[in-house]
Amino acid sequence: MLRLHRIAAFCVLVAAGAWIATGEFSSVGSAQDSKGPESPTPEVPVAEAPPLRTVAAVEPVYIDHARTILLSGTTAADKRVALAARADGVIATLGLLKGGTVEQGAVVLTLEGPETVAQAEIAEIALAQRERELEVAERLYAGGNTPEIQLTNARSTRDAAAAELARAKAAVDRLELKAPFSGIVDAVEVELGEWVQTGTPVATILSLNPILVKAEVSEIDLGSIAPGSTAVIRLVNGTEMEGIVRLVSREASAETRTFPVEIALPNPGNALPSGMSAEVMLAAAPARAVVVPRSVITLAETGELGVRVVGPDNIAQFAAVTIIDDTADGLVVTGVPEGMRIIVAGQDLVRNGDMVEVAPAQGIGQ
Repeated sequence: MLRLHRIAAFCVLVAAGAWIATGEFSSVGSAQDSKGPESPTPEVPVAEAPPLRTVAAVEPVYIDHARTILLSGTTAADKRVALAARADGVIATLGLLKGGTVEQGAVVLTLEGPETVAQAEIAEIALAQRERELEVAERLYAGGNTPEIQLTNARSTRDAAAAELARAKAAVDRLELKAPFSGIVDAVEVELGEWVQTGTPVATILSLNPILVKAEVSEIDLGSIAPGSTAVIRLVNGTEMEGIVRLVSREASAETRTFPVEIALPNPGNALPSGMSAEVMLAAAPARAVVVPRSVITLAETGELGVRVVGPDNIAQFAAVTIIDDTADGLVVTGVPEGMRIIVAGQDLVRNGDMVEVAPAQGIGQ
């Protein structure tokens, strides 16, 4: 009986070893589960999309805006000359009266100079004599009665006499002083009968029609002003006049780094004096722009000024703008893209690429 048990135990051991060798023990629970009923797969909850942020936007109204450039200026004479004596001598006549007017080409001063006048008369007589001598020499040479050298000498003598007469007449001309242009006598420095030398200041003459308004424009506004453009001038007494820009200097002042500008104003009757304060209003070249409230201006992460805009796809974007003017109606800016709406409420709560819900708002500039 004991022997039989041993045989049975040995058989069980052999069967167990064979079963372990097959590896089937590792799938014992799973095999049973696969044959049983399937358990339901738990559902993964789907995250809900965040709600769209609502902003208010308007359609921009584009305008051609010419901003006004304000400058401070001063009236100045169109021309100013300091007359001076052209020769030495005693003043024989003086046709200048301080505060009076003179016409262009008028003789305003004459110096005594009898010797100079006499020299001119002698030179004129000498020239006439040399002309006659040359005529005789030419006739003799034509008849073969004189050598060519004598004809040449006669011509040279005549030419020298002509040059001497021209010099004498120039000396006589320097005894007179003429007005180079029509204007007002601002100052008279000499008196009748006074001895003057060459270069002695005699008088100052101003031309005040047209009168100039001189101002200076900054580097930023230089490109917006050109000769021939119109300017409005408001004088210190409240008078407003319209003038034309005559000069925009191309060289800046070394001290202020500004560029001189001259505006010509009509001044019939010389009513406006030189040196009066004035306010200059210049219109810059028109630019396509939009007037926006100051509140819509925002900053990009880089610190750049701009506005938030939204396109037809309702995606918010940042548009950099340039402020060209500040008016009572708002800021005038350029750079707003075509086909975009400007976000006027909620612009600081959205970023580039955000999808937004757009609510209508009252139009800018309407």
